[in-house]
Amino acid sequence: MDLANAELTQKIDLLTAQVAYLTEQARIAEQARQSREELMESLLPVAKDAMRLASEQLEEVQEYLDPQDLVSLLKKLVRHTPQMEMLLDQLDSLTDLLDVARPMAREGLDKATSVMDEFERKGYFVFARGGMRMMDNVVTSFSEDDVNRLGDNIVLILNTVKDMTQPEILNFLRNTLLVASHEVEKPVSTSFLNLYRQMQDPAVRRGLGLTMRVLKVIGDQAVPGDRNK
Repeated sequence: MDLANAELTQKIDLLTAQVAYLTEQARIAEQARQSREELMESLLPVAKDAMRLASEQLEEVQEYLDPQDLVSLLKKLVRHTPQMEMLLDQLDSLTDLLDVARPMAREGLDKATSVMDEFERKGYFVFARGGMRMMDNVVTSFSEDDVNRLGDNIVLILNTVKDMTQPEILNFLRNTLLVASHEVEKPVSTSFLNLYRQMQDPAVRRGLGLTMRVLKVIGDQAVPGDRNK
């Protein structure tokens, strides 16, 4: 008798548990149904507005729109789905690359800005603007014939400039100009006696000798083939 009562009690407990489970499932289902109804009620106005807007937009292009074209477009999209997935993967990879490169690009931009500021401080840009102005003056001052003659004689000009830029020649010209700039400010006596006294100076005689030699060279260049006159 006790064994039968125990089995009966066990069956009642099991039945009670099953009823409780079914009740809980029914409650969950009812909540889900209510949630769907609330969602539909919320989405219905949005869907109506979307349909209305789509209809208005389609009315503007309905004369250009062919349903067959839409079907063909959908078929192409379906056929090229793998390619689209590959394209999206590449876009993701590109986004990752940009995320990695962005700090380096920012650092490079900061470095370039710093270099530009340094150039500005040292006057590179001022010099460049002055160089452009000088170039404009040169271009506007030479005709086409002048440019052609310049091209024909460019080697000779460069050799002359090369010779003129030798250190000894530049030092000689610089020292001469510095001394001359100070001497011209002093009073000059042109009396015969003063000139005679200056002739006693070995440096003066050497300068006259060098001047005469240079004048001879100039004369030879001016009248080639007639050096005895």
